Amino acid sequence: MKKPVRFLVLVPDGAADYPDPRRGDLTPLQAARTPNMDALAEAGVCGRAVTIPGKLPAGSDVANFSLLGYDPCIYYTGRGPLEAASMGVRLGEGEVAFRCNLVTISMGRLEDYSAGHLSTGEARSLIASLQERLGSDGVAFHSGVGYRHLLVLRGEEFLETSCLAPHDVVGRPLEEILPTGRGAEFLRDLMERAGEVLENHPVNEERRRAGLRAANGIWPWGQGRPPRLPSLEERHGLSGAVITAVDLIKGLGIHAGMEVVEVPGATGYYDTDYRAKGVYAARSLEDKDLVFVHVEAPDEAGHEGDWEEKVRALERIDSLVLGEILERSRERGMDLRVLLAPDHPTPLSVRTHVRDPVPFVLYGLEEEPDGAKVFQEREVEKGRLGLVPAWKLLDALVKGNTEGLNE
Repeated sequence: MKKPVRFLVLVPDGAADYPDPRRGDLTPLQAARTPNMDALAEAGVCGRAVTIPGKLPAGSDVANFSLLGYDPCIYYTGRGPLEAASMGVRLGEGEVAFRCNLVTISMGRLEDYSAGHLSTGEARSLIASLQERLGSDGVAFHSGVGYRHLLVLRGEEFLETSCLAPHDVVGRPLEEILPTGRGAEFLRDLMERAGEVLENHPVNEERRRAGLRAANGIWPWGQGRPPRLPSLEERHGLSGAVITAVDLIKGLGIHAGMEVVEVPGATGYYDTDYRAKGVYAARSLEDKDLVFVHVEAPDEAGHEGDWEEKVRALERIDSLVLGEILERSRERGMDLRVLLAPDHPTPLSVRTHVRDPVPFVLYGLEEEPDGAKVFQEREVEKGRLGLVPAWKLLDALVKGNTEGLNE
């Protein structure tokens, strides 16, 4: 009896990095012990993928569009509407969805894009107060996870407002980085009024007493209207599921017609339950054709410039997520094909996303392995696939061969 073919896309967010001269010119991927990723590289075919094409922003939204097989130059419409879909927020006519960070502002500067990674419970109380005090027929705040939330405004002029991603501008004076263009005056005023609501909120008073950063500001960015995507089933005749703690990725999965699998203990931070992600992914592969697994922790470590946490996150993804999936797929006799790739680099030295190509592995195809022996930025250059558009990788995974990938 022929084994069922299943497809896994594993995205260690922000895993790729630059060599660190203080650590023997190693990257975290080179320093981490990742035997399962290395085994895929040795048995598969490798190369480097362009996940951020053209002049699009170097964000997880654009990059994960690519890894899910959608050319972002055609389909990308903004980050906010993806997060809205995850939260069950339907946008009405003329409404625009913004990602809305809770941030720390100090001495006229953006001090922290995540307000010290405040808890979801704390954040819900803050967002509820913002909605109570500032919400109106054209302004709505919706609570998400941790520091990541949603702001919906009525007025298509906000599609033209220029808003910078907060993780790209930490430490800079506010006057240099506040919104500009159409709609900016309203948005700046809303940000100022939100700061007044948050500054002396009981949650922030308690955080200050505990020596933690206050979430005393909002930062809207990544706005847009919902994309129109052909579903995974329409494109490939496959059922699918997505596993992530991040609303952005959940929303992308929803627009692609995939089931969102809620994993207990998945937080989008270092304390996420890696093993639970592996277990739930393995279970999902029993009745779904394709499972897209996203792990945020390496990206957060990159933003914080934390070498040890980035290495630790990569090792946990390898052993507790990928290892669990591979072991259970073997036990169940699955024919498993895998695409392993970060969505973008988040180098420790710059603490933000960059648009450099990422290493990737295609495993389980009907092709002979190439020269790469381990999953690392330099090593995949020995692979025969070279530099390819990332949005073509899913097609190759499903077809089982790389014909036309470089065209």
